[in-house]
Amino acid sequence: MAGPLLRSLWSNTTRRSLSSQSSLSKFGQYSLLSLRAFSAATAASSTGAPNSSLDPTRLRNVAVIAHVDHGKTTLMDRLLRQCGADIPHERAMDSINLERERGITISSKVTSIFWKDNELNMVDTPGHADFGGEVERVVGMVEGAILVVDAGEGPLAQTKFVLAKALKYGLRPILLLNKVDRPSVSEERCDEVESLVFDLFANLGATEEQLDFPVLYASAKEGWASSTFTKEPPADARNMSQLLDAVVRHVPAPKANLDEPFLMLVSMMEKDFYLGRILTGRVTSGVVRVGDKVNGLRKTDTSTEKIEEAKVVKLMKKKGTTIVSIDAAGAGDIICMAGLTAPSIGHTVASTEVTTALPTVELDPPTISMTFGVNDSPLAGRDGTHLTGGRIGDRLLAEAETNLAINVIPGLSESFEVQGRGELQLGILIENMRREGFELSISPPKVMYKTEGGQRLEPIEEVTIEINEEHVGVVLEALSHRRGEVIDMGPVPGDDGRTRLSLTCPSRGLVGYRCVFSSDTRGTGFMHRAFLTYEKYRGPLGNVRKGVLVSMGFGTITAHSLMGLEARGILFVSPGLDSYDGMIIGEHSRDQDLDVNPVKAKELTNIRSANKDENVKLSPPRSMTLEEAIGYVAADELIEVTPKTIRLRKRCLDVNKRKSQSKRAKE
Repeated sequence: MAGPLLRSLWSNTTRRSLSSQSSLSKFGQYSLLSLRAFSAATAASSTGAPNSSLDPTRLRNVAVIAHVDHGKTTLMDRLLRQCGADIPHERAMDSINLERERGITISSKVTSIFWKDNELNMVDTPGHADFGGEVERVVGMVEGAILVVDAGEGPLAQTKFVLAKALKYGLRPILLLNKVDRPSVSEERCDEVESLVFDLFANLGATEEQLDFPVLYASAKEGWASSTFTKEPPADARNMSQLLDAVVRHVPAPKANLDEPFLMLVSMMEKDFYLGRILTGRVTSGVVRVGDKVNGLRKTDTSTEKIEEAKVVKLMKKKGTTIVSIDAAGAGDIICMAGLTAPSIGHTVASTEVTTALPTVELDPPTISMTFGVNDSPLAGRDGTHLTGGRIGDRLLAEAETNLAINVIPGLSESFEVQGRGELQLGILIENMRREGFELSISPPKVMYKTEGGQRLEPIEEVTIEINEEHVGVVLEALSHRRGEVIDMGPVPGDDGRTRLSLTCPSRGLVGYRCVFSSDTRGTGFMHRAFLTYEKYRGPLGNVRKGVLVSMGFGTITAHSLMGLEARGILFVSPGLDSYDGMIIGEHSRDQDLDVNPVKAKELTNIRSANKDENVKLSPPRSMTLEEAIGYVAADELIEVTPKTIRLRKRCLDVNKRKSQSKRAKE
């Protein structure tokens, strides 16, 4: 009897998981539940694994926060493995395809692990400043944080941002100095970094209790942590036990009352084809069980509005790298819930007798905006399947519902203004849309100004740069054109021949600079940036880009034509590609734009020629990624994005109209 029942259960589970595979990709490796994971979860429940969901004293809610590339996700891998989870590959928490391709964390993710009769709810957060909204909305779910700092680099721009958010919520972080196994890291260097972090705590207004933070030393790559400085711990101590013990000891259990009515603030949301909306959040009070009737509440300016009344269809909890169904959950726990269709991030799910919603999370305002519109180029419709403004608008509104750091404002003629934290965040959105079959025309990013007391204010970012000494001059010259101001400059500790620069620079000046920086430093430099404040407008930028070569012919690009254009500048195209009037095919060697004909073919005569077209030797064209294109285009240009290609074009395609507009602008 058990055989057919198990086969039936496995069949249903597989079918449902397959139907929801695409929408559950954000969950991590949870979309396809393997038979082995299902058996392990069943065995754990039958052998009496600690049921801490209804005992808040056994819970610990912890966020892992750090600057980008300081080792958060690798640390999460080691913690999962230490607690017996089956890790299918490195960076197991980075489950989105773009995260694996680029090696960065884009969205926050929650999982839970068991350690010595305690259940630890761990939240992995992004490190890039552009995804700071992911940190802001989840830091309120936890009572503690592990601040990971690279022992070689020390605290950087994003370290300050994430630490400020943690201190604002009253968390007492545990400082983990990572990568101490590097040859350049000594005990003196660790003491120096610890002092820098202490100064950072003090500058951010930490309390005396927060200033008394515990310090641990670790190598997440090698999988060990220690309470004392060492590079080679004993064989029996080469694990994460000391870090997990420190979490249990220093992070307080959630203050929660199981007897009060059920309340939960929604912090994350995913969509599943089978279950509908899956809401993730921390239970503030009370107990919820499958089948309970709940209300969805939304806080307005003056009161609380009920938006839905529904029944809890399913409760789930992420354990290790799988999702496990649970029957009930209590206050202090972080759970996933299905059954409601209206609530989204920032809304409250509560018992039917509750009439007051929980306060929502306050996010920092967006700093840049881009306009998404219908692709109206002559080559539109060849690659994509979603072409209309209605489809584009529906997709953008769905994104804004799951990502509070993005605002979508409908505009004129089927266009939408999308506001975000930076070009990387909006570039990830565009990349996801083009992979889904959308065709778009994208405007260059615009900085969002503020006006206070009749003065125009602009967003200023804090920039930290590490470069070789021979590149200091060219980098400072480039940043001076972009209105950057140097705050500090000095050698990198423990790294001869390297210089560290600290600057403040307007956000508009940094748009597109990362690619220029990589080229100027021959790929040896590091640049980190984070939003600092709004300051008085610093004036127009200097000359940061040359003119472009603009096509004035429709057809197939020929090698014969490009051979004559190579001397004019750097080409972006190769022979055989399609071109149209107004398409940008290269960068001019001068500051003015130049209209050229890239489709001109070689004239045929009745005279035999010793040279043939096959003998034409062209330099490889400069290929542009989406982020490079976003930073490259000027105000009168657009990016044409399709599933197969990325093209640059003029906003006005007709060459005569462009000339008349430029004359009018000069007058």
